[in-house]
Amino acid sequence: MAIESLLILTGGAVVGALALLLPYFRIRRENARMDEERQLLSQEKEIVVDFMHHLVEAVGEGLGREELFRRVVRAATLSSGALSACVYERNEKGKLQGVAVEGLFPPQRRLVDEWDDKPLTRAKFLENVLRSETLEMGEGLVGEVANTGKPIMIPDATRDPRVVQHDDPSLEVTSAIYSPIKFGDLLIGVLAVANPANGLAFGETDFSLVNSLAEQAALAIHNSDVMLLGIEQNKLDMDLALASNVQSLFLPAAFPSSKDLEVDARYLSSQQVGGDFYDFFRLGPSRYGLAVADVSGKGVPASLLMAIAQTTLRHLANDGQAPAKALVQLNRELNERMREDMFITAIYGIMDLMENTFTFARAGHELPLILRAGKRSGKAVAEYVESDGLALGMVPNELFEEVIVDCVTPFNPGDYLVLFTDGITEAADSSNEQYSIQRLAAFAEKISGKPPKQFNDKLLVELDKFAGDGLHADDVTLITARRK
Repeated sequence: MAIESLLILTGGAVVGALALLLPYFRIRRENARMDEERQLLSQEKEIVVDFMHHLVEAVGEGLGREELFRRVVRAATLSSGALSACVYERNEKGKLQGVAVEGLFPPQRRLVDEWDDKPLTRAKFLENVLRSETLEMGEGLVGEVANTGKPIMIPDATRDPRVVQHDDPSLEVTSAIYSPIKFGDLLIGVLAVANPANGLAFGETDFSLVNSLAEQAALAIHNSDVMLLGIEQNKLDMDLALASNVQSLFLPAAFPSSKDLEVDARYLSSQQVGGDFYDFFRLGPSRYGLAVADVSGKGVPASLLMAIAQTTLRHLANDGQAPAKALVQLNRELNERMREDMFITAIYGIMDLMENTFTFARAGHELPLILRAGKRSGKAVAEYVESDGLALGMVPNELFEEVIVDCVTPFNPGDYLVLFTDGITEAADSSNEQYSIQRLAAFAEKISGKPPKQFNDKLLVELDKFAGDGLHADDVTLITARRK
């Protein structure tokens, strides 16, 4: 009995001790698990930080998207232990295009032809297949992730009917992760990794890691796009500044002085570089040439065409060509150089202060406005002088030459001549009503007697009140001359 009692007491003590130790072992197990999770999180953080470091270096070097995507798939395979990876970029048509691949990443559609008879290596062949493979949004697992913006992990891909399997065993997908490369609401693409090298299935740690890499890749690519856009914008700004400086060289800095004539001109470009131009130059003791033109389009191409047209016209004028003949020659020159989608409206005229005339030819441009001094009534009268003509570079030379003519109109002491582009008469207010040639004529009659500078100042003020921001929708060019 004594021995049995001792055994019972001993057994009870052991059971009691075990009961006391079980919580201890549970705590140790839990602590070990938490330590392992902390280590995995630390490793993931280290991998992501290292990945971001390399991407930041690539962005700093000004590398484009293609190289960034190559670094993304390489980092994805190295860090997740995957045998292959691919980035599908969303292109400008809203479709998903394979742009970077690492390893033998299986295509997302069944291959029609295998590569047994292909001269390329399997990797190269697959890369070519992926680059030619375009998926629709919502198509397959890649399209689903792109559509929903939510990542997908497939631990056992051999049992998942959504995974495309190929005949070649080297393309078998055993496990896969698909993660969106997304910045805010902007989808850049999808990162896909397949087949862990250890033969096991991807786990939650791998899933978290690939998603983190995709998030950081999206941030880096977005920053790269912004930086490259800034660089391109700076280059464009420099080009525009240069073109603007060149353009300013072609506009007269000062006008020839004359005791019988006052002239003032204004040019307001709707952009940094515009396509309008004006010119005023002496042709003889009492003869002066005036020109205003409007090149279709804006920006650098228009400004370059403007420079060609202005220098050519000045050369023809100095040779003593009559206005119509000068514009005929100019049209022949420009027809050989101009793009089909460009043309120029222009007016060129000669003021003869001895003959009291203004002789001009018009190539589809706005009609010249003459404000005739009212010697008897004391009230000036505004008049648009009609003439025919087609725009430069718009029609064949023969047709242009058939239509254009010289028109001679009186230009006496006290008269005003106003040449302008349609940026004035077509300036629209908030209700889209245009300033119009009628308003311009009424303004000219109201403001007659003022020097050309005051005339132009007051006209621009009136246009600003009428159109506001609408005044800057097009280039505005204005040249006003008054006979003394």
